[in-house]
Amino acid sequence: MTTSIPRIQRQYYRNGPPHRGGADVSFADLVKIFAFNSIHIGRWVTAAEQQLAANLFFDAFCDLQQLLQVPPQVISLNGSLALTFGIGGQPGVCAHYQPQGRILALAKNAGGGSLAHEWFHAFDHYIAGKMFGDNATRNQFSSRCWLQHKTIIPHYFNALLDDAYKKLFLSADGKGSSDFFNHCRSLDAAQNRLYLAMPEEMAARTFEKMLQRQNLKNSFLVSGTLKSKAAELGVYPDDTLCSEVGALWLEYFRLLGQGLRYKANGNSREDG
Repeated sequence: MTTSIPRIQRQYYRNGPPHRGGADVSFADLVKIFAFNSIHIGRWVTAAEQQLAANLFFDAFCDLQQLLQVPPQVISLNGSLALTFGIGGQPGVCAHYQPQGRILALAKNAGGGSLAHEWFHAFDHYIAGKMFGDNATRNQFSSRCWLQHKTIIPHYFNALLDDAYKKLFLSADGKGSSDFFNHCRSLDAAQNRLYLAMPEEMAARTFEKMLQRQNLKNSFLVSGTLKSKAAELGVYPDDTLCSEVGALWLEYFRLLGQGLRYKANGNSREDG
């Protein structure tokens, strides 16, 4: 009888630069560098597991920062995002994002590879108020608001997100739903559920596949979008759609990072 290795103790592939210089970091370092609102660790997480997790989270968030070309505060969504590791959890659930409290939670033994997906949920929730103002209720995602035809606040950044959602959810002529949306609905119908076709889930799966297709790889940040049973079922968009939507998102974050760095350098221009 073989004993499975706890997921946090597995070897995660990454080819990015040595952000830590080979040294260990702590969760306190993550709070200090990325300005997370708070980080809470489960009582059953051992000191060794906590150290492993801190290093994995740090490398993953640094890689995400590099992939998106943004300053550290974007990763914590301007200090609004809280993290939990090894607290609660449900059987079969690797990770989840909780809009109430803005909490990104990863299970101790099942969270690896899910971080990018859940981070995008957090971004999708955070940006709803920026994109739709008071038209978005407190716990709504921007992707869902968009599908509900809520009024978008005019801004170049919002226009990029608007274009991304058009490609993701609508047919080429804009008069019907996209092939990807229809496929997700058919998969849901076969299971008598509504999950894969939820707009926030479609957006998060597209984001994580877009990240995994980049040259910088980190399997703790994202994995399973290219080769997995789920990928074979088509729960992720095809490469063409992923590239088109991903290009808009990458441009969004690149310009956001550029604007934030401009302001940080002492410039007060508000249109960046």
